[in-house]
Amino acid sequence: MLNNQHIEIIKSTIPLLESAGPALTQHFYQRMFSHNPELKDIFNMTHQKTGRQSVALFEAVAAYAKNIENLAALTTAVERIAHKHTSFNIKAEHYQIVGHHLIETLRELAPDAFTQPVEEAWTEAYLFLAQIFIDREEELYQLREKALGGWRGTRRFVVAEKTPESELVTSFVLQPEDGGKVLGYEVGQYLGIQVKPTNSEHVEIRQYSLSQAPTGSNYRISVKRELSDSHDNGLVSNYLHDSVNVGDVIDVMPPAGDFFYKETDKPVVLISAGVGCTPMQAILQKLSQDDKTETVTYLHACEHEQQHSFVDEVATIVSAKGWNQQVWYREPKQTENESAKGLMDLSAMKETLPVHFGEFYICGPIAFMDAMVQQLDALDVDALAFTTKYLVRTRTYKSLIKPLFKPPLPTGRRWFFSFKFAVALIVTLGKLSSNFIYAQPTSGLSVSLVCMA
Repeated sequence: MLNNQHIEIIKSTIPLLESAGPALTQHFYQRMFSHNPELKDIFNMTHQKTGRQSVALFEAVAAYAKNIENLAALTTAVERIAHKHTSFNIKAEHYQIVGHHLIETLRELAPDAFTQPVEEAWTEAYLFLAQIFIDREEELYQLREKALGGWRGTRRFVVAEKTPESELVTSFVLQPEDGGKVLGYEVGQYLGIQVKPTNSEHVEIRQYSLSQAPTGSNYRISVKRELSDSHDNGLVSNYLHDSVNVGDVIDVMPPAGDFFYKETDKPVVLISAGVGCTPMQAILQKLSQDDKTETVTYLHACEHEQQHSFVDEVATIVSAKGWNQQVWYREPKQTENESAKGLMDLSAMKETLPVHFGEFYICGPIAFMDAMVQQLDALDVDALAFTTKYLVRTRTYKSLIKPLFKPPLPTGRRWFFSFKFAVALIVTLGKLSSNFIYAQPTSGLSVSLVCMA
């Protein structure tokens, strides 16, 4: 059991961790993959090559040590991490492997400082947090396995349709090979898929937002082709675009994700950029099917017309329901269009947006979401209507993490990853390093940051 003595010992190791730096986690990964190469089929090896995972993992270990006395403040984040893990089919034995290599890494890099009491303290701390995830993930596995159309692990799905939505985004409709029902989901959740690209040594697992409302018979994901000079970046997205066609089979994990639209009698504002439009499609379809009478406003930004996905689909829904839509093209290719030019600017919409009584969902790159939150702040979105139950908006972030960091609070992407990975520690198996933030919507006026697109 983790006790006060363990906590004090872990806190005393903080200088050691900080002096070791990311070299600690680089050694950890090298050691683990050398002894357990099968884990390369679970980890995102692209992130390994860029060094992104090692840095993020080091921040996790250091942050966990610094905040070992405040674990209760992290419990709300356990849910989203547990969902993410189930989309990789993480099992209890994986935690055992990771824990073993963590302890051995500490022993090998700091043999003098890693005394028996230190080893015992770190082992107990790891086991404590790992068991929380193991228990919750098993609950999720069983819940999905027992539900109508549900399953555990992977299930073979056939590509029934492949449809280009724009210059970079293509949709894939997936139907179960066994012809059975499929598990329902909440709009906003994502799907984990497992593929073996022809130019990859390993099985690759990725998550993509479900881009349609539940049908009971199939799933639709919409994938952005990631453009890069390196074949490692965008490995799976390019494989899907170039090599996966109608009739091909993909292994799929059950839908997951703690972000989803919640029924409300308030107006809803959906704000997205780029491929952030994918979960918004599912939400729009759901709202349309439910005949929502309150106003829905959809605001979207992208580079130009050729990269604007779901144009006709959105126009049909918005027109039929009499809802509001505005689009911004940063660099429009056509000089004559009805869309705004440049970056999304909400300042001119203060009189039309329900800033004091609506619910806002934001999806897109971190810089975009930061900008949108700042603009909503400038529009005097009522902060009293927010709750700190989940990670929402800038001021709420700082309120929530106040017990975890001493002033001045870190800012930007680095502090978010520190907080995010502090929750997961090294038990995340490197699966939380993402270019998107996602959080569950709150009651009252809410700004929800989401994206597994």
